[in-house]
Amino acid sequence: MKNYIILIRMKIGFLVKKGPYMANITKRKVGSRLKPYALITPAMIIFILFFIYPIVYMVYLSFFKWNMIGDMKFIGLNNYTSMFANSEFWVVMKNTFFFMILSVGLVILFSMLMAVYLHKNTKINNLLQSVIFAPYIISFVSISFIFLWMFEPDYGLFNYFLERIGISSVRWLQNTNTAMISLVMVSVWKGVGYNTLIIISAIQKIPSYLFEAAELDRSNKAKTFFKITIPMISPTMFFLVLVNLITSLKTFETIQLMTLGGPANSTKTLVYYLYEYGFSFYKIGYASAVGVVLMVLIGVLTVIYFKVLSKKVYYH
Repeated sequence: MKNYIILIRMKIGFLVKKGPYMANITKRKVGSRLKPYALITPAMIIFILFFIYPIVYMVYLSFFKWNMIGDMKFIGLNNYTSMFANSEFWVVMKNTFFFMILSVGLVILFSMLMAVYLHKNTKINNLLQSVIFAPYIISFVSISFIFLWMFEPDYGLFNYFLERIGISSVRWLQNTNTAMISLVMVSVWKGVGYNTLIIISAIQKIPSYLFEAAELDRSNKAKTFFKITIPMISPTMFFLVLVNLITSLKTFETIQLMTLGGPANSTKTLVYYLYEYGFSFYKIGYASAVGVVLMVLIGVLTVIYFKVLSKKVYYH
């Protein structure tokens, strides 16, 4: 027992003598643990200031009546009730979904077809890939002005070709039946190149032995495409469809420059509706309520998309 007490005293004395050394070790451990947080702090500050705060403030403004000049008046849920009771809002929602479904569907379809045709690594295919990607790096403003000339009813390029084959000219942007289709054409023309290159990259990463095995089994091209190509690139397609869905819901520039939401509100979508009430009518509270609806819509569609389709994605 006496020896045991002496041993404990010796250990305590050793720790006391090593006190400064142990303190340095503790400081180093604390510093190493805090270092990751210090590194991400600038990014988190920017994220909070330019993403979280605007969203919170938008939700806050949606409960007020404000014209950006006078005092803010709290009105509770009146902005939401008046919005849902407004028939124009439901027309806008219908336009938004129509534009989203048609533009995303056509972009994915044409991108898939072009990717299947251009995926082989040849000089002509590489040149064509560069050509179809070019519209993606052009701003929507420039593209809108180009298509404004092409859609012009009297001397536009589209009507010129229609007249050459004996079809009467079409008032593309002035007709309620064709105005939204015209905007979809612009969106598809800009987005196909980017999506095509992403799909080509996914196809080129498919192991060649799968196609060789399909040839040995005498599988036709259609069966090979649906049984091998589509499952193997499903993660890429899952990503592209989601990105295009969100992009289509945020489309603004082409509407602002080409149609201003007309004719007869036929091309007015949620984003333009928000802009119109916020910066044309100066109803900031109402516009904020529209923004909240848009945010919730994107969130709900994203959750539904993941719930329904994520299980059908094959990760290899």
